[in-house]
Amino acid sequence: MKVILISGASRGIGRSIAEKLLQDDYYLSLGVREPKYFQNTVFANHERVLIQPYEAKDKQSPIDWVKTTIDKFGRLDGLINCAGILERIQFEDDNEEGLDRLFEVNLKAPWRLTREAFPYLKQSGKGRIINLVSMSGKRVKGTLAGYSMSKFAFLALSQSMRNAGWEDGIRVTAICPSFVNTDMAKGVKLDSETITQPEDIADIVKTILELPNTAYVGEVLINFALEK
Repeated sequence: MKVILISGASRGIGRSIAEKLLQDDYYLSLGVREPKYFQNTVFANHERVLIQPYEAKDKQSPIDWVKTTIDKFGRLDGLINCAGILERIQFEDDNEEGLDRLFEVNLKAPWRLTREAFPYLKQSGKGRIINLVSMSGKRVKGTLAGYSMSKFAFLALSQSMRNAGWEDGIRVTAICPSFVNTDMAKGVKLDSETITQPEDIADIVKTILELPNTAYVGEVLINFALEK
């Protein structure tokens, strides 16, 4: 029995990961803003699934979510931080409110959630944390300064998590994809059939979750095109 928390599970990459892991007999605790979206889905009323309301900007929300998960399943083996937002803030924009939202959701929220989960991941001895960062956390293309800043910071947070949990068997992986065929990529003039698919990310996540402590993968860079 392995219990995995997944934030941002309502759609896109988080939803694909949840579907993949459910097929492979994992127990899932899914954090979503609108639980009603899971009605009439494979997750609804499933004995191995907890659907929990989760609001990334609410400081109490991760506390309640982790407690409810432990009350139901009694343990926690992995956390997948998928929840994130995109705001198109360029360097010359005067939009500090949008910048604050980016850092609140893309950085501070996973920090708070992971901090709550950390004691239970330590108890597992093979705790896994997978952070959906972005290729924008590795390099900056174009002029969307705010989003890239939040993702660079998230990558630094991933490395800090790794250092803090290493001796207790926690392994932290930052997954850094370029464009993926999700709602977030809409509006970009790319062929949805030729860019990375959410199911591709789900397959990679499953592999990472099942690696032993002796085969640590710190970062996975994923792209559908050659970058020069």
